[in-house]
Amino acid sequence: MHQSTGKRNKIIIYLLFLFILSTTSAKYINDQNKLSSSINKINITGLSEGKNLEILNNLNNLLYKSIFVINKDGVRKILKKHNIIQEFSIKKIYPSTLNIQIKPTKFIARVSNNSQYLVGANGKLIEDKNNNELLPYIFGEFDSHDFLSFKKNIEKSIFSFSNLKELSFFPSGRWDILTDNDILIKLPQEHIVVSLNLSKKLIDNDNFVDYKFIDLRVKNHLVVK
Repeated sequence: MHQSTGKRNKIIIYLLFLFILSTTSAKYINDQNKLSSSINKINITGLSEGKNLEILNNLNNLLYKSIFVINKDGVRKILKKHNIIQEFSIKKIYPSTLNIQIKPTKFIARVSNNSQYLVGANGKLIEDKNNNELLPYIFGEFDSHDFLSFKKNIEKSIFSFSNLKELSFFPSGRWDILTDNDILIKLPQEHIVVSLNLSKKLIDNDNFVDYKFIDLRVKNHLVVK
């Protein structure tokens, strides 16, 4: 009887030992897996060395977090705070690397009251004190919606944005443009593409050589000087 009880106790102890050992082993393996899947490297490419480093510093809180739980939407929110960015892609390279490829926006204009601020093709303002590109100036208080909407109309027309010297935005939502050969065009609030096409055809006409002013603000009414 005593021997049977002793054997049973030994078996119970043995099973408890195996259970503790397996639990500890499983925890160790789990900890090792977490450690091996923790992000230990973030690669950012596409911008200047200084700008890449600045964005990397913004993302430092991602280091040593599990690559499996990284929320790409959270990364996108951080990246979208940088106006220089036009597009980007985020790739998880398992087990522990995050690759971020950035495409910078193209500078297309300068803000008239502060030439250090440039307007990107994404409609955002970017400060760049060292940029010496020859770009058209934008006058007036505009927002990105106003600008991008007008730029799309230019792209739909036979005009080229590169032919512009100045753009002026008015509170009424209307634009004036000055071409690179100093022809001032006053555009209406509506039918922008049609007005731009008409203006371009007039400018390209040999009979228009002596004119430097086109006014299309009034519907079905053309003034040239």
